Amino acid sequence: MRLKTIILTIAVLGALSVVVYLMQRPPATRTADARIEQPIIERTVIEKAAQLRLSDQGKTVTLVRQTDGTWHVSDYYDWPADFTKLTRLVDDLTEAKLDRLVTTQPERIARLEFKDTRIELLDASGAVLWSVTLGKSADSGGGRFIRFANEQKAYLTSLAVWLDPEPKSWADAALLSVKPDDIAKVEITFPQAAPVALSRAKKDDAWTAETSPAGQAVNPSKVGALLTALAGLHFTETVELDDPKAVAARGHERTAKFTTFDGKTITISLARKPEEKKLKEPTAVSPALLTTAAGKEGEKPVDPKLLAPQFETIPAGPVFVTISSTDANAPVNGLMKKRAVQVAEYVFSTLPKDPGELFAPVPPPAPAATVPSVGLPPKS
Repeated sequence: MRLKTIILTIAVLGALSVVVYLMQRPPATRTADARIEQPIIERTVIEKAAQLRLSDQGKTVTLVRQTDGTWHVSDYYDWPADFTKLTRLVDDLTEAKLDRLVTTQPERIARLEFKDTRIELLDASGAVLWSVTLGKSADSGGGRFIRFANEQKAYLTSLAVWLDPEPKSWADAALLSVKPDDIAKVEITFPQAAPVALSRAKKDDAWTAETSPAGQAVNPSKVGALLTALAGLHFTETVELDDPKAVAARGHERTAKFTTFDGKTITISLARKPEEKKLKEPTAVSPALLTTAAGKEGEKPVDPKLLAPQFETIPAGPVFVTISSTDANAPVNGLMKKRAVQVAEYVFSTLPKDPGELFAPVPPPAPAATVPSVGLPPKS
């Protein structure tokens, strides 16, 4: 009986000690982070933003969402943003995940090179909704270190992205959205010949001209190359409307006019100041040299080239384009009022020099098939 009481007492004391330990032990340190293995940012957060700001190497570019859902580059004359480039950045951010929490220690965070490489989302008033700073890339295993806002936490992420802080690089360089298959009629001017007008009833039909040289027809490959070059115009640079180079190009235009199957008309004028031969300022000639040039007896005559007028060649200027559309909603109409727009030189140099380049000889008709004659059997 006494042994049983002792065993029972020990059991009660043991249970009480367990209860006391559970009540008095310190809370377990939580090491898990809810962000781990989650995307850096949810797409829904981006969809709520009114502005996107990118910073790197002391430069900043800001993209602003318009009421129609498009984005413009506020730092580059409010030019439409390159939607493909913006989409790629959004995909990179939403697809990258946090691999692990690296450190919360300030001295270690300082070694991860968090400087001014930053991505920020802002609301319409300019208040920051979300911000992340990019540090250096991991030395091994790939990935990049990041910090959210001003948190004293550094994470390793699978994000692989290069931030372009040049505002012009974010501007959409495409000037037209028309495609060659959309064009029903094209008219093009020539410096010393009458314009040529070509048309087709459907996109798969052959091009025809109002007038064609005798024995010739429209060359489809030439027309196709012309439409591809002009419909795919991209700007290379923009300058002030009154820039001297833009002013000098005026008066040297070549014009092409497109009419689409849905009745819209787009007029494209390409202008370039041509190459110029300019007389150099005459150099001073000493009287002694003039005397020598006369060829006195016993004196060697001066090379006549030294006395002849000298010319210098001034290269042709850049190519500027002016575009207008009968579609009142076409963005290009507004862009032309903001800046003088330059395009690649090849666009101008590959224009047909004369109407004959748009035509080719009509191929001769194929010879008629001959039916072999069948001879009668000889008489017996």
